[in-house]
Amino acid sequence: MRIYRYMVFAFLAIAPQVLQGQWNVEAIKLAQVMEKVSTFYVDSIDESDVAERTIVRMLHELDPHSSYLSKEELEELNEQLEGEFEGIGVSFNVLEDTIYIIRAISGGPSERVGIMAGDRIVKVEGKPVAGIGITTREVQGLLKGEKGSTVKVSVKRRNSHELLDFSITRDKIPVNSLDAAYMVNNKIGYVKLARFSHTTIDEFERAMKSLKQQGMEDLILDLSGNGGGWLPVAVELSDHFLSGNKEIVRTEGSKVPDRKYQARRSGLFEKGNLVVMIDGNSASASEIVSGAIQDWDRGVIVGRRSFGKGLVQQPFMLNDGSLIRLTVARYYTPTGRLIQKSYENGYEEYALDLINRYNQGELSSADSIVFPESQQYRTLTLNRTVYGGGGIMPDYFVSLDTTIYTDYYRSLISNGIFNRFVLQYVDDHRKALQKEYIDFKSFNLGYKASDKALDKLISFATSEGLEFSEADWGVSEAHISLLFKSYMARDLFGMEYFFEVYNSTDEVYIKAVEILETPSLLHQKLAKVDY
Repeated sequence: MRIYRYMVFAFLAIAPQVLQGQWNVEAIKLAQVMEKVSTFYVDSIDESDVAERTIVRMLHELDPHSSYLSKEELEELNEQLEGEFEGIGVSFNVLEDTIYIIRAISGGPSERVGIMAGDRIVKVEGKPVAGIGITTREVQGLLKGEKGSTVKVSVKRRNSHELLDFSITRDKIPVNSLDAAYMVNNKIGYVKLARFSHTTIDEFERAMKSLKQQGMEDLILDLSGNGGGWLPVAVELSDHFLSGNKEIVRTEGSKVPDRKYQARRSGLFEKGNLVVMIDGNSASASEIVSGAIQDWDRGVIVGRRSFGKGLVQQPFMLNDGSLIRLTVARYYTPTGRLIQKSYENGYEEYALDLINRYNQGELSSADSIVFPESQQYRTLTLNRTVYGGGGIMPDYFVSLDTTIYTDYYRSLISNGIFNRFVLQYVDDHRKALQKEYIDFKSFNLGYKASDKALDKLISFATSEGLEFSEADWGVSEAHISLLFKSYMARDLFGMEYFFEVYNSTDEVYIKAVEILETPSLLHQKLAKVDY
């Protein structure tokens, strides 16, 4: 198909009504240019690639969040938001050019046939996949497939001289949006959400019921690092905390109807003390939830200013299965605060915003953040001052300690050295560790990274070309040791246990616990009121 036809179809798919008046003239003009390029340009070109780059650039010029997704990118996004995909049910890593199984998902197809953590997949359908430079995406392409289809894999298992052959029938595999849920103490529960997908509410409700059965009275909701997801899921989650018909969020756009979303049902946690953790990577749906909770004085927001993503995208399918997400409205919190931060200085400046916050000292001091009077708003129950202008400013600011992030530490993490070493270390010592620590509780109480283990890490890093720095190690050693234990907990017991270990030194988490354990701190921001 020629480019000009492709572009016309793209315009038609967006909305027929735009092809009127001036838009009709401009659309035809663009199609003419594309047709001339296709017909007369001196070199041969990939018409599909040129068309896609044209679309991407056009949307890029509108705002930071209008975007184009190819058919393949759309499928990956849908897996995250739908909360499931079809495959064999393993968590893997490509380690030393080999597919290394970190975990077989509980109850999934691989676990049912006997695939185990530490196994290495060396053949798929009889063809070698080790030592050929296979990529993560290529592995996904081999292992994913329609429910009911089968795939044959050959596995190398430690202490086994022969390859083990498995025939795995693919099935629906859940993609969890809830990373962790546990009791901090006998009163405080903790829930961490990674995203807002179709399965989020079910996961959250199961976790809350379990925590309540364990005696939970107060809750820490961790939205740090949560980049958002489905708007209806954010509304439904907020409804679990807000009573009556309180407004949760509203959207306003010049070409779509304004809409107000309200609480509608009795939630699982409308009473009880609540703290919400956020940071600079908490965006969109996370900001809807934290903004509603803050505006209604329902809970205390702790951490650092959130990202500031308050543009509403509507999806429009194109004729080849790709899609554009076009901004059609803006989010506003119940007090009328615009969540979206400014992008008037262009995309590049917008993309560097988090780095600029760091350079301007915002991550280390709340005093570096100045809000004009025009961005001051009053909460709807206690008449407290909160701030607009992009993102949600926490009630309690917690600075980010960057002193532990030395050059040596950054290289360990960013080059994948640390993760590769821990995966191998756990595999080498799995049986001994499982014998000594029969469950997570005994591991958490009893394990500490030994000097011998850390020396092996240093030696491994050196063999990978990372020069050891004694000065950097002295600064980062305690954090590296904690991270070592956290990764081990993940690989031995599951992802949620990573957070239970790692949170012990997270300053935002520590502050959240302190607030809930200290009524005077809580009530500095919130008086006792009925919600």
